[in-house]
Amino acid sequence: MRVVIAEDNALLREGMVLLLTSAGHEVVAVAGSGPEVLPALLKHRPDVAVLDVRMPPGFRDEGLRAALEARKEIPGLPVLVLSQYVEESYAAELLGGGASGVGYLLKDRVGRVDEFLDALDRVATGGTALDPEVVTELLTRRRDDPLDTLTPREREVLKLMAEGRDNTTIAKTLVVTERAVSKHIGNVFLKLGLPPSDSGHRRVLAVLAYLNRDS
Repeated sequence: MRVVIAEDNALLREGMVLLLTSAGHEVVAVAGSGPEVLPALLKHRPDVAVLDVRMPPGFRDEGLRAALEARKEIPGLPVLVLSQYVEESYAAELLGGGASGVGYLLKDRVGRVDEFLDALDRVATGGTALDPEVVTELLTRRRDDPLDTLTPREREVLKLMAEGRDNTTIAKTLVVTERAVSKHIGNVFLKLGLPPSDSGHRRVLAVLAYLNRDS
């Protein structure tokens, strides 16, 4: 697939280029500063963009802003955002539109090659990929709400769903049957007041929309 990379750290940027090229992907453009990102995305219209949240010149949220703007210009553009730390506000803003094809990973996840490439593939095909640490923050942020009614197993299932895992993977991870997973998912949606669904990434985005909405 065709990829645009936006990362100001030259070592990490070139490392990702080598990693993706070795995996059979084509890096069509790289950007080292915030102002370079949007033009590169609009020119090349890649299959997926990998963007650092904080980039020069301000090192605030230039990469994220470019990603959001690009998705307005190119609806559905798959975007995988990288961050040094868990920053809930960035994750919430990226996911706030309820759109598909979005991911938010911590940078150290890039070093776990298989996990990084798996996340990139899921985002590129319209799925969702959230770093487990980000998911944990989202799940523990709220208090005194329906999340408190979930059983420990249902919370485990919800956490894996939010990471973008399918029923088969969840079943293998928890060492249970897929039928049991489907039952837990039904209970999760029922308790969260969401319509029962088993339609791929849409169920994940529905749960995330619930977790990120204002109290």
